Amino acid sequence: MSESEYGLYSQSIQILEKQIRQYCQEQGLPEPELQWGPLPFNGQWGLSTSFFQLAAREARSTPPPPSGRSPVPQRAQEIAVGVAQALGGGADYAGGAVYAPPAGFEHIEAAKGYLNLVFSRQEFTRSAVAAILEQGSDFGRGAPKSERVMVEYAQPNTHHSFHIGHARAALLGEVLARLVQYAGFETIRASYPGDIGLGVITVIWAYDKFYRGQEPEGIHERGQWLLKIYAEATRLLEPKENESTEEKTRREQYETERRELFRKWDAGDPEVRALWLKTRQWSLDELQDILRMLDIKIDVWFYESEVDEPAKAIVEELIARGIADDERPAGAVIVKIDEKLGLKKEKYRTNVILRSDGTTLYLTKDLALAKEKFERYHVDRSIYVVDVRQSLHLQQTFKILELWGYKQAEKCYHLGFGFVSLPEGAMSARRGRVVLFKDVADEAVRRVLDVIAEKNPDLPQEQRSVVASQVGLGALTYSMLSVDNNKDIVFDMDAALNFDGHTAPYIQNAFVRANSILKKSPLGLPASAEFDYEMTSHELQLIDLLTRFPQVVQQAASEYRPLVMATYAYDLASTFHSFYHVVPVLQSESQAALHGRLRLVAAARQVLQNALRLLDIQAPDVM
Repeated sequence: MSESEYGLYSQSIQILEKQIRQYCQEQGLPEPELQWGPLPFNGQWGLSTSFFQLAAREARSTPPPPSGRSPVPQRAQEIAVGVAQALGGGADYAGGAVYAPPAGFEHIEAAKGYLNLVFSRQEFTRSAVAAILEQGSDFGRGAPKSERVMVEYAQPNTHHSFHIGHARAALLGEVLARLVQYAGFETIRASYPGDIGLGVITVIWAYDKFYRGQEPEGIHERGQWLLKIYAEATRLLEPKENESTEEKTRREQYETERRELFRKWDAGDPEVRALWLKTRQWSLDELQDILRMLDIKIDVWFYESEVDEPAKAIVEELIARGIADDERPAGAVIVKIDEKLGLKKEKYRTNVILRSDGTTLYLTKDLALAKEKFERYHVDRSIYVVDVRQSLHLQQTFKILELWGYKQAEKCYHLGFGFVSLPEGAMSARRGRVVLFKDVADEAVRRVLDVIAEKNPDLPQEQRSVVASQVGLGALTYSMLSVDNNKDIVFDMDAALNFDGHTAPYIQNAFVRANSILKKSPLGLPASAEFDYEMTSHELQLIDLLTRFPQVVQQAASEYRPLVMATYAYDLASTFHSFYHVVPVLQSESQAALHGRLRLVAAARQVLQNALRLLDIQAPDVM
């Protein structure tokens, strides 16, 4: 069990482990491998470790005594009893043994081959709340780990516009980056926009032919305008039902012009490249402003256009090493992945990595990008936040990297995600049916402003826009994180902004309520509390959930699942709301209870804030 899972008692556990090892040595037992796990919460907290493995190792490694050896389960219980007596002394009871505890523990229990350590409720609560308040924004942060992680996300194609589906990818990636960084990994945030391809060339062709010089001034207006050009150009280039000879001739002429523009770009034509860079920057300006709105800061920018030539060199290397088969000029360069891996059944199939005309594919470029990550940035783990349709493609990429000899391939991971639509239906950039993120975000903020005007009309005007942005963007963000990443989402604005549902405003309101209690306290925040009063079940449940936060951080990071933290934040908010409605903090029955509850409220506020920050959601002071 890691220190983060019993950090409040890590020093005590280390002392006990030393005593247990000493006991085993004195009894001629093998060195114990102590693995601690939490006891199920039933109003008290504790840790448990098993002696079954130790009993089994003893049976294998030492000769039996003259009187014979007990079966492993019985022997495990005998060892547990002996350890408990050595740690605390005491007397047996039917079915187990309870012993006097070391400092900080209420009792030690030997039962069915397990040693159970039950914490003193008062001491556990005092220590837990003190640790949360002392560590503040660092409570739950993991110890530094030796591996470097790169998370690749927020990478829409340029010459389009940022829609609600792109927002899901950006937010999943950002929250995962925050989680792995907070868990202790050195973390690099990377983006890999698709800045070239026939879709990009289509926009440049239409802009140059029909719209040059007509671009609007605003950052978002220009980005959205490019999307409209793309949809219009697509209509011009697609065959129409019952088209006339004249229409067909014109469409074919347009197609020829588009292909010629692509050829010029590929040849490095200065005028075409300048036009491409100019229009690409319009898209990047829009993207970077939206990332600023979402508090996302990318460390490294890769571009598809920059890995094309390195990808071609990689193809030649793979051929030379016998990984790829060159079937040119009649065919392509391919990798027979299943055959090279020695698989009997088809799983990864055969992949083309270079067409017969010498052009690369997405997979080839992903190989070049991975090489850059591993060799230039020395990445140990590489996480790709890409939609679920790319699952097979990325599995194939990872296996070719494995064949190529990169040990990091086994730690490449695809965090897939489903589509986002609105109740009106699915989106299509080609058809111009796209729900733009900026439009949805602006509408969310506008609706929150209406709610504030109705429910909190005394809030100063200068605060209203800040709070509306915090709540509106928070609602949008949480709606993308609170659903399993592999599932599709139908985004419902009314549901996302519900203050009583499974939403960000519900979680943010718990923080606001905690804040309000502390502001109203005539004592401020007491410097300490002994928690030597009779705590309610609501208090105990809240304490239990607060102390689980470090474990949740590690779980969410190790499983690459932002949903784990999103669920925890909701559960914590729900538990706090229940506590808020039942426990009269400011009208507590005694000074001891008042001091303890005020510190508990402050601890809850802190952990709510930490969880929201990891979810890329701000915690407003008022709502």
